[in-house]
Amino acid sequence: MSKIYEKLIRPVLFKLSPETAHELGIEALKFGLGSKFAQDFAAKRFGSESFGELERFGLNFKNPLGVAAGFDKNGVVVNQLAALGFGFVEVGTVTFNPQKGNEKPRLFRLPEDQALINRLGFNNEGTAKVVERLKKIKANCVLGVNIGKNKDVPNEEAIENYLKSFDLAHKVADYIAVNVSSPNTPNLRELQKAENLEELLGELQKRNRELSAKPLLVKIAPDLNESEIEAIVGIAQNLGLAGIIATNTTVSREDLKTKINEPGGLSGKPLQKVSNEVIKKIYQYSNGKLPVIGVGGIFTAADAFAKIACGASLLQAYTGFIYQGFGFAREINAGLTEILRAKGFANLDEAVGCQV
Repeated sequence: MSKIYEKLIRPVLFKLSPETAHELGIEALKFGLGSKFAQDFAAKRFGSESFGELERFGLNFKNPLGVAAGFDKNGVVVNQLAALGFGFVEVGTVTFNPQKGNEKPRLFRLPEDQALINRLGFNNEGTAKVVERLKKIKANCVLGVNIGKNKDVPNEEAIENYLKSFDLAHKVADYIAVNVSSPNTPNLRELQKAENLEELLGELQKRNRELSAKPLLVKIAPDLNESEIEAIVGIAQNLGLAGIIATNTTVSREDLKTKINEPGGLSGKPLQKVSNEVIKKIYQYSNGKLPVIGVGGIFTAADAFAKIACGASLLQAYTGFIYQGFGFAREINAGLTEILRAKGFANLDEAVGCQV
């Protein structure tokens, strides 16, 4: 099935602008897998084999591979993605007020590097509208909602802005991810600084406990130094966060084959090694006690296993899915099962952090 996508479908999609192709892909999923019959049929074809009991921060996952935030920004194709074999879907990033995002063009392919550059800027319909949509579906997988800050809200008012989104997202999400690491909202990454992050996450966790606590995670950048990562791990543990998502896109442009001078966040293969290093450091500083969702450059089952071995207990993909097509989740999960078996691990948990 991946060969059909690679030889027939991807060449057609890649002739379109990246954003147009993405919108077309969302519409194709929305209508092609819109019915329960179609979803059941797809699940039989693409559904992944069970990983047994895969319990993470109080939630049960069918398999460790999820769709990263940014793919389904408005929560339109959650069950369609579940039918393609993903164990969880993270909707968003959503902001309290709707946003158009940055000027187009704002999404760029780098096929030689198996990468994307995006500077979309949290374009979304607003948290309230997305939550209303999610209320109408019964998600067939674990559902995460990723929340961010509106562009026109200064950092001094960020907490209130996040709390408004959090209150709404809490009604539908199985877990909530706090995005403080997109490079495409001016000054957003300033919120990753220890004193700012502790205050923001402290207020969110306080509200979380008032509303009956759900797993709260923070998504961090790959462009942090070791002391910053250590500080974030300490904050996450002190506040009782459920985990860390590592990592968002990078502003680095090292070792690219493609000559391109476009600002924005780089994702895909070039992010793979740096995200693995961040995962490893989180695992080390938390003594393996803080769950990590590893994201960045997963294209094959071997890529997925490398993140598990560095300390990730769950995985997410976006760019690899764009390049590999609708058989992606099945192939990753089946391949990961084979690797675990070949290496003599009884289950996925045994492999987490095995190379740290």
